Amino acid sequence: MDIGFILSGFIVGLLVGLTGVGGGSLMTPILVLFFHIKPALAVGTDLLYASVTKSVGIFAHGKLGNIDWKIVKRLMVGSIPASILTTFYLRQIDIASTGAVDIIKFYLGVALLLTSVAVIFRPYLIERSKVTLLKSDSAIAIATILLGLVLGGLVTLTSVGAGALGVTALLLIYPRIGITKIVGTDIAHAVPLTLVAGLGHVSLGTVDYSLLGVLLIGSIPGIYIGSHLSSKVSEQSVRYVLALILIYVGQKLIFH
Repeated sequence: MDIGFILSGFIVGLLVGLTGVGGGSLMTPILVLFFHIKPALAVGTDLLYASVTKSVGIFAHGKLGNIDWKIVKRLMVGSIPASILTTFYLRQIDIASTGAVDIIKFYLGVALLLTSVAVIFRPYLIERSKVTLLKSDSAIAIATILLGLVLGGLVTLTSVGAGALGVTALLLIYPRIGITKIVGTDIAHAVPLTLVAGLGHVSLGTVDYSLLGVLLIGSIPGIYIGSHLSSKVSEQSVRYVLALILIYVGQKLIFH
């Protein structure tokens, strides 16, 4: 079974390296659908997995100056309280019950379908997002905090959303900022969010540390290899394959 987890970690890491998307979007549903891990346990373990893997990205992007810390702070104003409140909500219900499992599966499926749309249309948005939709700085700040609010709840409940959805929304709110800086900023925000959400799941007892370690054994070389292959593989083809996988898995979780 460990070999299966290592291989899954490697495949997900490879996709993350190739496209920058696929961590929470694929790891949690793989754990739920193929290994029959309880949804809450899969989400909690994946959140700590994401905080470890993405923390490497902070150092890389930070050195290159690809992080806008003002945006990160605005996102955190919304996301951290939302994550804590979502954890509090999960504490009030029996997360092992059939009803709770169905809720997590449903929202996980919705998050995956939204992510697939974000993955498909990201290049179009990059091309078209030259028009400033929000004129004043206060409107931009409020939109960013609201985005953080949505991401905080969604990520804590499903472990999905911090990557593709965050980047897509930030492209629309900050059209004048380059894609590299948007990605770096999104990763910088994802680390504290997934850490807080992950620690919330630790308090709920929904983290499997041995599983976390096995997944990291596979994903770290996967990310390394994927990053080096990204310039040689058609990013568009990989993106469409990833989107199709997300659509298939998403509807399977919703209509199970």
